[in-house]
Amino acid sequence: MSVFKNVIVYRIEPGWSQTLAEAEEGLGKQRFEPCGASQEKSAGWVEPRGEAHGPLVESIDGQWLLEYMIESKSVPGSVVRRKLDERCAQIEATTGRKPGKKEKKDLKEDITHELLPMAFTRTARVTVWVDQAERRLVVNSSNAARADEVVSSLVQNFTGFGTMQLNTQIEPAAAMSEWLASQEPPAGFTIDRECELKATDESKAVVRYAKHPLDIDEVKQHIADGKRPTRLALTWDDRVSFELTHGLQIRKIVFLEGTDEGAGGGKKEDNFDADVAIATGELGQLVPALLDALGGEAAFTAAPAEEAPKAAATAPAAATAEEEDAPF
Repeated sequence: MSVFKNVIVYRIEPGWSQTLAEAEEGLGKQRFEPCGASQEKSAGWVEPRGEAHGPLVESIDGQWLLEYMIESKSVPGSVVRRKLDERCAQIEATTGRKPGKKEKKDLKEDITHELLPMAFTRTARVTVWVDQAERRLVVNSSNAARADEVVSSLVQNFTGFGTMQLNTQIEPAAAMSEWLASQEPPAGFTIDRECELKATDESKAVVRYAKHPLDIDEVKQHIADGKRPTRLALTWDDRVSFELTHGLQIRKIVFLEGTDEGAGGGKKEDNFDADVAIATGELGQLVPALLDALGGEAAFTAAPAEEAPKAAATAPAAATAEEEDAPF
């Protein structure tokens, strides 16, 4: 059950409507192509099932599943600097002058392009779920910049498509503070054994609990002293455990025992369909329950399609040190 691990959820602009065939045609305009010899980055859409020349949009129980791939090449900075020093020394030896700042910059760019064909490539895949009925877009990433890139691609390739990140009546940090202080989580949720608290004053002090009971006076005192939760581990309905962040990201998703009944043991393609159906079914219930726990969803203000990337860029920055799905 690894379809979704860390997700950012968006609300799709109300006026958007598209058929499966139209979506397939749109994504086909940006089908992924590997990096060329001297190309630093390439990105585009690939087949979610991993079958060559297959569909770019899979519809399973009415839910659309897409997959965005990013490939990049990078040359170690230490190698570039060493080569640059060698070139500069050679120029000085033959001409008697030291290269200036602009010349060094040009030399550095030339060296990078020369070494790119020998550089190793790194790839990342981002699963995307489009729920047309509920007008939700779910991007499987905890990296806001990467999610923004995915949303921008959809805006470019889906006619009339626009999104805004979900917003709630109660700020997640405020709600998590209340749950921890009162030890009364919302109905259907339980508090688990991990959280992070951060001071809002100049000290920026951080306290982290891992595999530790949170129903203790020490946690309550930290909150009374002004520290606010930036992330809190929760379980919903004994079915899904996850970590809620102050930016309304849902991270470290684990589908618990019983949610995957009947998912295994069949053909590979059957397992794919079952995994997607289970994951979207569970998250399709978790997200509304979480929104209700946060006072309900704030009014949605539709943004024109051309403004959607800007809206997506306002997503809270993720903690890159703990990010699980980003090799770069």
